[in-house]
Amino acid sequence: MQENINALDEVNKGATMGCDAISFIIDKVEDKKFKELLEKQYDLYDNIKKKVEKIYNKYNDEKEPHKTNVVNKMMTWYGINLKTITDHSNSKIAEILSQGTNMGIIEGKKILNNKNINEDVSKIVEDFVDSQEKLIEDLKDYL
Repeated sequence: MQENINALDEVNKGATMGCDAISFIIDKVEDKKFKELLEKQYDLYDNIKKKVEKIYNKYNDEKEPHKTNVVNKMMTWYGINLKTITDHSNSKIAEILSQGTNMGIIEGKKILNNKNINEDVSKIVEDFVDSQEKLIEDLKDYL
């Protein structure tokens, strides 16, 4: 049971960080098509967070998954602003988002390799990883 809780917490954390990163960076994007891609990915992350919240109490008495803390949000914001202070081109933004997305894929794959999670949790993790893998492919067009 603890593996399910840990998996849901990790996916929620990754999806929340994805939403945060996109919300911090989207105003720097001038290309309409690129902005639409990021908005779509934001919605996918938000949908995954809702799926996690929907089943979380099945595995844990707490009503909602663990949230990312303020320090992590500030570090994400600071890192994005520092990396884009002199270059906020599509290429630079795609590079920054690719790095974070790859970390999410790695964590998701680690969770999936753990055979001790239930099918409904596994499905959410798979959706998370699939959406990130698709995003990586889409971001390559902007590198």
